[in-house]
Amino acid sequence: MTTTTGPVLITGCSTGIGRATALRLARSGHTVWATARREETIADLRDAGCRTLALDVTDESSMRAAVARVVDEHGAVGALVNNAGYSQSGAIESLPMPDLRRQFETNVFGTVRMCQLVLPGMRTRGSGRIVNISSMGANFTFPGGGAYHASKYAVEAISDALRFEVRGFGVHVVLVQPGLIRTDFSHTAAAAVSDADGPYAAFNAAVAENTTKAYEKGPLARFGGEPDDVARAVEQAITARRPKIRMRVTPSAHLLITQRRLMTDGLWDRFVATQFTRPGPR
Repeated sequence: MTTTTGPVLITGCSTGIGRATALRLARSGHTVWATARREETIADLRDAGCRTLALDVTDESSMRAAVARVVDEHGAVGALVNNAGYSQSGAIESLPMPDLRRQFETNVFGTVRMCQLVLPGMRTRGSGRIVNISSMGANFTFPGGGAYHASKYAVEAISDALRFEVRGFGVHVVLVQPGLIRTDFSHTAAAAVSDADGPYAAFNAAVAENTTKAYEKGPLARFGGEPDDVARAVEQAITARRPKIRMRVTPSAHLLITQRRLMTDGLWDRFVATQFTRPGPR
């Protein structure tokens, strides 16, 4: 069974999952507010029936203004889709702290703050949906991806707590866990690798190369999916009368999450050693 929602506010719609979600929901007749840091990058979504707004999830005034605009027009946000995020790759010791903080500002703190801003209206209305885009990587960790994995682990923990805290007010919280999705994600992750000359230079370069290959032509690419696969899950999350708590998307997500659960920590380390070159003296 399905239920209708009020206006849907989506973060990070300039590319990939956010864009596909905005398009799918608009085609289905939802009132969609698509957002991006630079509104001009999503101007074409207006032709598809979306409303557009500038929204930077690392900027308090930008977040407040976007939510206020929707609330002023509709009374409350009906569904929030926290999609904005990216991957910061590189060995932990090599990560500049400003880059690590930026990762958490976008992937974690922006998600939390958007939830805080929409919840008063949802509580007053007595209903609402919050869909947080997590990752299969919230269930395991690959070397060179510690910052990104940590941010998604945090999103899962916060969502689990929030789900209990707001259910009594009529608000559902759903986690969507995409696996490998063919978007610009891999290129962004590869470009974010730093430490070109230090002790982790070769490792970080290999991480960047492996990330790109995995999304484009590696064995896992066959088990990946398209942005619209995630958009379909988001639509189910905001329309189902009793939405699932966690929704895994793509065979790669099911495969790797199950594989990790079946392995001890030592076995997992040996497995990733077949995929990554261990840093060390040469």
